[in-house]
Amino acid sequence: MKSDATRVKDKILSLVEEYHDLTFGEGENWREGDRINYAGRVFDERELVNLVDASLEFWLTHGRYAKKFERRFADFLGVEHALLVNSGSSANLLAFMALTSPLLGDRRIERGDEVITVAACFPTTVAPIIQYGAVPVFVDVELDTANVDCSTLEKAYSPKTKAVMLAHTLGNPFDIDRVKAFCGEHGLWLIEDNCDALGSKYKGRYTGTFGDVGTSSFYPPHHMTMGEGGAVYTNDSLLAKIMRSMRDWGRDCWCESGKDNTCAHRFDKQYGTLPRGYDHKYVYSHFGYNLKATEMQAAIGVAQLEKLPAFIKNREENYDYLYRAFKDNENFTIQKAFPASEPSWFGFMLTVNQDSECSRNELAEFLESSNIQTRNLFAGNIIRHPCFEELKEDCDFRIVGELSNTDYIMNNSLWIGVYPGMDREKLDRMIRKINGITEKRM
Repeated sequence: MKSDATRVKDKILSLVEEYHDLTFGEGENWREGDRINYAGRVFDERELVNLVDASLEFWLTHGRYAKKFERRFADFLGVEHALLVNSGSSANLLAFMALTSPLLGDRRIERGDEVITVAACFPTTVAPIIQYGAVPVFVDVELDTANVDCSTLEKAYSPKTKAVMLAHTLGNPFDIDRVKAFCGEHGLWLIEDNCDALGSKYKGRYTGTFGDVGTSSFYPPHHMTMGEGGAVYTNDSLLAKIMRSMRDWGRDCWCESGKDNTCAHRFDKQYGTLPRGYDHKYVYSHFGYNLKATEMQAAIGVAQLEKLPAFIKNREENYDYLYRAFKDNENFTIQKAFPASEPSWFGFMLTVNQDSECSRNELAEFLESSNIQTRNLFAGNIIRHPCFEELKEDCDFRIVGELSNTDYIMNNSLWIGVYPGMDREKLDRMIRKINGITEKRM
């Protein structure tokens, strides 16, 4: 027999479903001329019900929904360990900092060690390297894929190189075989920034699962959302242990939130030079953070994860529709999918060719004035930003080659959306507007 509290809760959740139907049930009432965003949240009543359900329990921090999400997300990717964190940026921070742990012995990254990456990036792929005191080594990208130019990897290598940290650009997998072979030959760690590529596959396997650690972001524009949120994942039990410690203040204890004495030795061990029997709940093996997500975020994520396969399919279909529309347009170069890959596209990138009469900025301004949202390829070239002004080349960072393709993309590329909220009307309007300016100006 249900308790009074359970009956009230059931009534509340039923009303939440009704509220969703009244408020969001008809979906977006988009009309010709309305704003077309490059991305956005896509949800139904299940996200709202889970969110309210979690809030009524008022556990707030990492709890049953977080644990459920971690298990299901690991199962989806086919990995042993997945840890939920509060953002994709925190996921990149945690993935990198885990490789600095003393538990890794001679393989740990120390200050002054080098990490190979690209400058055509989102800044939080690079920020943890610099903030720790390691040295990013920037190599160029390919114009057609916008991913790392693997022919430059050997030139970037030095005795100080300890890791490679790369993103799959806009969901397009980089050449994983060559990068993995390079890392294996030199004994390097590989961090896959998979924040823009959740659901992408390379030779039938999900990206983010080839490296030592993969990362994801659940910010609203991404493949699924919690509002804020992210994850790190690995098949390496030691790295999982280190990341769990660093995520949770750096503690040595592995008790779940709200639990005590899981190890049954809370008061009888020796740690460091602490008094014997010092409470294991307050022993710290790393300098860590508090990067946990909330239960409310995780509750939304559990509902979103059920929709992820459909989201991935929608993105692929929307990309293909735009590709067919623009593949013969000689004014643009379209980002090329890497062979043997199945991208779960984050966006549709167009690079304006040099012989076109209209510049990237003119195209962007025209589209924005037409209520079509655009984005550059993130930082373009991160080295050219104000945050690098106080850093010294060949001391705080290194550059291999001229980064000419990176600069070309910085100056000539933009992308538009393919997220699941796009329908044929929106896609057709973007096609008409882009073709219109190319016929008029290019």
